Amino acid sequence: MSRPETFTQDSLGWTPWLEPVPREDLTPEQHEALLDDGRRAMPYFRLLARDPQALRARTLTDQDIFFNTEGGAGRAERELAATATSRTNGCIYCASVHSAAATRESGRYDDVQRLLDEGVGADLGSESWNAIAHAADALTHLPLDFGPDEIARLRAAGLEDADIVDVINGAAFFHWANRLMLSLGEPEIPTRRTPHP
Repeated sequence: MSRPETFTQDSLGWTPWLEPVPREDLTPEQHEALLDDGRRAMPYFRLLARDPQALRARTLTDQDIFFNTEGGAGRAERELAATATSRTNGCIYCASVHSAAATRESGRYDDVQRLLDEGVGADLGSESWNAIAHAADALTHLPLDFGPDEIARLRAAGLEDADIVDVINGAAFFHWANRLMLSLGEPEIPTRRTPHP
């Protein structure tokens, strides 16, 4: 099994170090906590299904932060915050998922790749994106160091209060999620299947 050595927007696999619940053994409560077939197929979520109440709360929080876009920051900016946090924490798997989403939502492949290649100090092409990456990094390094300067920079870059809350939520959630994922398994480069003639 091959492990990725650099940050990438390519799709990666993930291998758990503990045994996930086999799909056929999921209880009704675990099925409900997983919410959809996509999560039921993933070893990470089936591992978390060992505590279905915690998984359900985690998934609903995740969905609200990243998909409830009736107000506040756009999807691209939320995904950017998660990407910057994952880059700072060294979570190659999470960075791959959220960087690809940031590119999909923004169309800014080169800026997102620059964040992966150079880190949060890279120029991401706009002050709003630079401020988001900086804020996510500050919150990730030491939450107590995140404060008025980061908020002022986000406001100066044009973010409203609701946008700032979404950026903070995305970064804070992934600061926790990265550490959980990093402690339970590791990313892998998917094996490419050779088509049959």
